[in-house]
Amino acid sequence: MLMAGMGLMVINRVPGWCSVTSKPLLDTVLSPTHPRPDLLPRIIALVFTAMLVQAITSFSLTQLLSKAGQRLIAEMRRQVQRHVGLLSVSYYDENRTGTLVARIMTDVEGVRNLVGTGLVEFVGGLLTAVLAFLYLLHRSVTVTLTVFAVMGAFVFILQYAFRIIRPSSVSGPKSTPRLPAG
Repeated sequence: MLMAGMGLMVINRVPGWCSVTSKPLLDTVLSPTHPRPDLLPRIIALVFTAMLVQAITSFSLTQLLSKAGQRLIAEMRRQVQRHVGLLSVSYYDENRTGTLVARIMTDVEGVRNLVGTGLVEFVGGLLTAVLAFLYLLHRSVTVTLTVFAVMGAFVFILQYAFRIIRPSSVSGPKSTPRLPAG
């Protein structure tokens, strides 16, 4: 399912680059010297097709991964419930039940987000960022590297600022119960 999701994600991201390929066509259609308005329907068809492909693959991706994620979370909850049901009474005496239940629900939900759409969206975003970076390098190496250097300096300054601000706003570590192995 995850591999099918990755394939759909690639198919979903490629039409987004349609605007890059349509620039020469638009320059030809709107050219002040030799305008070619007969190419305009072709550009509109290209953009509409790209939008349609993105819509279909986006819907399919959400359906595929959401259903797989729901099945996974149901199975994990059954396994965790079975495990918690077999714990000794002394474990329940040592830990608050509400905290234990909250921890179980949060952990299982986090795994669903990771394995479901979260992982595929992360890889899709990474793929889009790499393609955009390569395209920008192709257009102008100097401008691209200058912009990324400025962004890197900005990130460095923000990290420094958050290191100073964060200790004053964070309270002590929260204690959460650990499930015994077994």
